[in-house]
Amino acid sequence: MLQVKNIDFSYHTSPVLQNISFQVNKGEHVSLIGASGCGKSTLLQLIYGLHHTDGRIYWNDIELLGPNFNLVPGEDFIKYLAQDFDLMPPLSVADNVGKYLSNMYPKKKKQRIQELLEVVEMHDLAGVKAKNLSGGQQQRVALARALAKQPELLLLDEPFSHIDHFRKNNLRRRVYKYLKEQNITCITATHDSTDALSFADKSIIMKNGKIHAQGKPKDIYTMPPNKYVASLFGDINEITINKLIEGEKSKKRVLLYPHEINAVENSEISVKVLQSFFTGKEFLIKADLKGTEILFEHKTDLKKTETVFVEIPKQLILSRLKKK
Repeated sequence: MLQVKNIDFSYHTSPVLQNISFQVNKGEHVSLIGASGCGKSTLLQLIYGLHHTDGRIYWNDIELLGPNFNLVPGEDFIKYLAQDFDLMPPLSVADNVGKYLSNMYPKKKKQRIQELLEVVEMHDLAGVKAKNLSGGQQQRVALARALAKQPELLLLDEPFSHIDHFRKNNLRRRVYKYLKEQNITCITATHDSTDALSFADKSIIMKNGKIHAQGKPKDIYTMPPNKYVASLFGDINEITINKLIEGEKSKKRVLLYPHEINAVENSEISVKVLQSFFTGKEFLIKADLKGTEILFEHKTDLKKTETVFVEIPKQLILSRLKKK
């Protein structure tokens, strides 16, 4: 189990992290999400031991100490994959992955390298030098190298940010499946809502160096505490109640995702189409609702200035209000 207790950190006089506390169980996957500059990367670096803090960090019963106590940062059972991959350009893909593996058992070493290259889908480029790889390919090699001497705790900082979109989804499924099978605890700092929702047991939301919310991804997504949290998962509408319920005078605001607003043949709510965006399987419609711009999804294209009726389940509106 990882325990982070009362972590504070500043660069010079500017606070980066303030009173951070949480715990992660063995084998659990946690997504660390928030806007750029909220402190995600710094928190991973602190856990790994690159910075000193007056707070406390424990892995089981072992206190993890920073550079004030260790000449060489990190522990053997922790691996940290930073956004710069730190590969050896003249070495081949296979040699980079096996760089820190023992040469005492060459057959086992070769098997281990092959296993990990298959996980990150790089087995066909094993002999290519790292300097000849694309950024996405280098990121996959760096990920395989981080797993070579199997860690107990893996810290990933935007691990799929350079990967081509067509490859990213399958690669994520393979990597996180492997980590679960090996019972490797993992914390992923990410901007990608798919990382945060689909592959995490728990999400920690950060804002301005503090933990803003935490819990099961599904719970946070379905009942976001505020617009900031909801916006981390994609487009969000913030609409006053008096524009959604006929005769309602309250100006309290409710948060609604575009897919929660449904176009219907007739209702009490009408909107005027402003713009239509093709997203692949459907269209994202921007429309005017009594002076408020909203977004909703629709199966077909809609013409500009067209009037459309929309509907939102009243129970959904009430549940979001109750959450606030």
